[in-house]
Amino acid sequence: MFLQIGEIAEQIPEITIHHKCEYVDQIFKKNPQLQGVAVTDNGCTVALIMRIRFYQQIGTLYGYTLYMGRSVELVMDKNPLVVDYKTPIIDVSRLAMARNDENLYDYVIVTHGNTLFGAVSVRDLLLNFAEIQAVAASFLNPLTGLPGNVSITEWMIKSLLQEQFSALYIDLDHFKAYNDTYGFKEGDRMIQATAEILKHEALRLEGFLGHIGGDDFIIFISHYQYEECCRSIIREFDMVVKDFYHAGHLAQQFVLTESRSGRMEEIPLVSISIAVVTNRSRRFASIEDLSEEAARFKKSCKMIKGSSYVDDSDLSLHRLGH
Repeated sequence: MFLQIGEIAEQIPEITIHHKCEYVDQIFKKNPQLQGVAVTDNGCTVALIMRIRFYQQIGTLYGYTLYMGRSVELVMDKNPLVVDYKTPIIDVSRLAMARNDENLYDYVIVTHGNTLFGAVSVRDLLLNFAEIQAVAASFLNPLTGLPGNVSITEWMIKSLLQEQFSALYIDLDHFKAYNDTYGFKEGDRMIQATAEILKHEALRLEGFLGHIGGDDFIIFISHYQYEECCRSIIREFDMVVKDFYHAGHLAQQFVLTESRSGRMEEIPLVSISIAVVTNRSRRFASIEDLSEEAARFKKSCKMIKGSSYVDDSDLSLHRLGH
């Protein structure tokens, strides 16, 4: 899959402003599939002449007589879209689609080291853009639109190489009981609401937020200032989650659901747990080591009633009341 615009650029003829329009006419007649030519000055692109606009001007009542023997400067577009070879295709697509309607299907000129490298048609641009979007979508969780496990693994590896990092493993307690009581649609809504809370906090921390799957999330940050973030997540979640329950369940603070043994059980309302793993007191040799430490912290966190977070500061337990 191509990512940089230069990777899909094709060579096009280049002329100078000293050429006459009749020369452009000859080029187009010899190359029926060619849509445009570049006008350069010492290798630098200064303008573009698109076939369709060229013949629209030449084809007027007196156009042939007026233009053919004169400089291409009269018919060229002096402000074409010019991008560098390394510009991402996604970025170029946005720039191209933002052009005026009359320029929407013009070539995009590609330069390399400030000299003409080639051009990209809008057709090729959109085909590659669609492919990139499809591949990108395959890396995202379909429910929340957040990066999934491929991106999360990459960030785990990246974090292990950093001087400082904190990984916040976040999941919901008693979520299955909620799903069984209110249905999967409402369960999905709760996961989406949780994702919105986490997006805000991850953005504030300049961190990466990923959706591991189900009700499991992770935030990576390159420092140890996570305490207020954890408290804020807990406060926001404990406030928002109330909107997902009927008044009766809120009053009694539990739901009745059938256990695996077939008996009805009182299951507490959904709370949120955050297990924080850092490298301030130990180094991790692999992502497996990191995951094992997180699993140990999560187990401790889930032993606490209500929303809480656990970190590596003597395995302290932190809880905010409902």
